[in-house]
Amino acid sequence: MDTYAVIFTSQRSDKDAAGYEKMAEAMEEAAKKQPGFLHMESVRGPDGFGITISYWHSLDAIKEWKQHTQHLSAQKAGKEKWYSDYKVEICKIEKEYSMEKE
Repeated sequence: MDTYAVIFTSQRSDKDAAGYEKMAEAMEEAAKKQPGFLHMESVRGPDGFGITISYWHSLDAIKEWKQHTQHLSAQKAGKEKWYSDYKVEICKIEKEYSMEKE
């Protein structure tokens, strides 16, 4: 089965931090309920630069998530107040490996 990653990099503005945190939590919960969602990882530095990577089973699942009603609302608010800039990249995972220490 194929796996795709959506890499969302962003620079946060200093507007409405509380509203942003609330929406970010809601988006993660909504994404987890979407068909084709696998998992998500997110970090943000003290300078406001952040990287969120979400993993999906298909390009169709990604397209459905992009058009999700609540996600559309979050996208609009992000453009209007939460981000000074952002970039989205969609990649197909060709190979994966890891190491875990006990």
